[in-house]
Amino acid sequence: MKENIYVQTEEQDKLKEECGVFGIYDFDGGDVASTIYYGLFALQHRGQESCGIAVSDTNGPKGKVLSYKDMGLLNEAFTPETLEKLKGDIGVGHVRYSTAGSSTRENAQPLVLNYVKGTLGLAHNGNLINTPELRRELEQTGAIFQTTIDSEVIAYHIARERLNVGTVEEAVKRAMLKIKGAYSLIVMSPRKLIGARDPFGFKPLCIGKRDNAYIIASETCALDTVGAEFVRDVLPGEIVTISPEKGIESDTSMCLPKAQEARCIFEYIYFARPDSYIDGISVYNSRILAGKFLAQDSPVDADIVVGVPESGNVAALGYSLASGIPYGTAFVKNAYVGRTFIKPKQKNRESSVQVKLNALREAVAGKRVIIIDDSIVRGTTSDRIVHMLREAGAKEVHMRVSSPPFLWPCYFGTDVPARDQLIAYNRSVEEIRQIIGADSLGYLRIERLEEMVGQLGICKGCFTGTYPLDPPVEDIRGEFDK
Repeated sequence: MKENIYVQTEEQDKLKEECGVFGIYDFDGGDVASTIYYGLFALQHRGQESCGIAVSDTNGPKGKVLSYKDMGLLNEAFTPETLEKLKGDIGVGHVRYSTAGSSTRENAQPLVLNYVKGTLGLAHNGNLINTPELRRELEQTGAIFQTTIDSEVIAYHIARERLNVGTVEEAVKRAMLKIKGAYSLIVMSPRKLIGARDPFGFKPLCIGKRDNAYIIASETCALDTVGAEFVRDVLPGEIVTISPEKGIESDTSMCLPKAQEARCIFEYIYFARPDSYIDGISVYNSRILAGKFLAQDSPVDADIVVGVPESGNVAALGYSLASGIPYGTAFVKNAYVGRTFIKPKQKNRESSVQVKLNALREAVAGKRVIIIDDSIVRGTTSDRIVHMLREAGAKEVHMRVSSPPFLWPCYFGTDVPARDQLIAYNRSVEEIRQIIGADSLGYLRIERLEEMVGQLGICKGCFTGTYPLDPPVEDIRGEFDK
């Protein structure tokens, strides 16, 4: 269990990315490990704690899976020699950030399960809300768990269901009837690659094709990186099965009416790369629209509009386009601060925000500055950024936020914490403004969220407290994670 998960620090004042999944089946028999590696590289923003690749040779001994996983970034965990050893024409990969629970090598994915029917390789992005009861049910029938992640619960249920049905895709479907919450899954069986998305569509998943190979990935940017063409998105609730005999097969019997779909809006606001498309909507365009809406709904006279790198930059451009106020750069970002960054101790004068960002005095001195960020969680980072701009000589600092205020926790894979840790909980916008020290503060209106994403069904639980699924009675996020 991760200690001090809700300690208020600058480092924890930003939402963390979720996880990224990537799977490929090359019908021509070529080795796929290096393609998975580069696909995961494009998804590195979704998780920097651990990574892994599992591959199998469909023409070799049935059930033999080669895998490697480790802590850290891809270029820290993998070497050319490591990749060279992973021989196989079908495979899955994963980059991980844990929303809660322990960050250990055992919890890295993909998971590989050996069982009576052969092997399963599984990569999962999301968070289940009924993990404890599913886990207890399995433990009472003799299951022994190697990890603390809910992905292992999913893998066990698929393996168990496979004993009673004729195909692995049917086993996935039966497991989906039991698991509740957010999940995009890629499952590798000895001769099939399967993708599945929860019925609400919380997490993205798409299909690509390169020559005679099919790919399933979290985001379209991963397809671009490996030179694959986008085929289509996996529908919320859909199970797709990829095999040489039948190409792409689809089972939509688990799909809900479109009105019930509930995508995580933070994929569009923050998590996904701006060059990705999710369910037909450009992430870049969504962020441009968020900035334009802020300019329309929370206008202010100023000399320059700037974004908090990187996530606030596109929304800042949108604000500039709608307001006519020039767009500029106010911060230099240190490109070398990665996962292994040693955070300054509280007694030190160094701020982890200032080590990562530094204000450009020439750009802001004597100016009225509008600063755009994607969210304010606890407020400590916002306080630092406002202070930094003032230190650099900004005459006025106006904060605009391209999401509504967080008022409720998230149970579906985003680490929005307990309510008492949220700066907006029990505080007015004016009180938050005073805490962070801005001259004015404006949030995106909640009514604007559907407009950002072309009226797609979205989850607004962290803003409204109304969730697509009933949340767990107890907050289990400190015990189980993805």
